[in-house]
Amino acid sequence: VQLQASGGGLVQPGGSLRLSCAASGIRFNYNAVAWYRQAPGEERELVATIRSDRSTNYANAVKGRFTISRDIAKNTVYLQMNSLKPEDSAVYFCKTTRGHYDFWGQGTQVTVSS
Repeated sequence: VQLQASGGGLVQPGGSLRLSCAASGIRFNYNAVAWYRQAPGEERELVATIRSDRSTNYANAVKGRFTISRDIAKNTVYLQMNSLKPEDSAVYFCKTTRGHYDFWGQGTQVTVSS
């Protein structure tokens, strides 16, 4: 199983980015996928989750601004991030679980700064 996260970058406050998490060796339509983020000196925190039934959950800090979705044909999960704030700056990771094992992507840096 491999997860490839991409789409990060530098954006001004109020801007938008879309992160992608592409998978090989696992099908996202059968497994929940989550996005986490970790800022320097902080613990990794859960940002959003999409389950196999397409139900979603969001951290309070991103509710109404971020949207998690998936494309089954591309076996890819997205995180659309709008109205970005400086406090959203972090390395973003995607994760999925199969059985007792967690699989993580390599992380993509998001920097929100003017």
